Amino acid sequence: MKNKDLLIYRISTGILTLLMSFSAIMYFAQHDMVSETFSLLGFPTYIIYPLAIAKFLGLTAIWSNKSAALKEWAYAGFTFNTLLAASAHIAIGDGGSAAAIVGLVLIALSYVFSKKIA
Repeated sequence: MKNKDLLIYRISTGILTLLMSFSAIMYFAQHDMVSETFSLLGFPTYIIYPLAIAKFLGLTAIWSNKSAALKEWAYAGFTFNTLLAASAHIAIGDGGSAAAIVGLVLIALSYVFSKKIA
């Protein structure tokens, strides 16, 4: 049972890592497009770079297991960020909420199974 839990944790956290890394890289590589999207969603564009850095730091905190408190804050930050993204996309009706909803599921799976394997 422990091996199954570890496998689910690693797969969900791995896919979550890909999703968050892709979005953070897009924040740097496609800044103009991301700025336009943030403006359409009603978010300030000055948070794009700090948010990208925070995503990388959060992933580091989750994978490193150095601090339980930092890991909890990383999961909380990802949850808040993804909830806001999903609700903003739903509010403007652009159909972009699917990735955020997938992200929420991945965050939940990763978090629950990180507790099971601890």
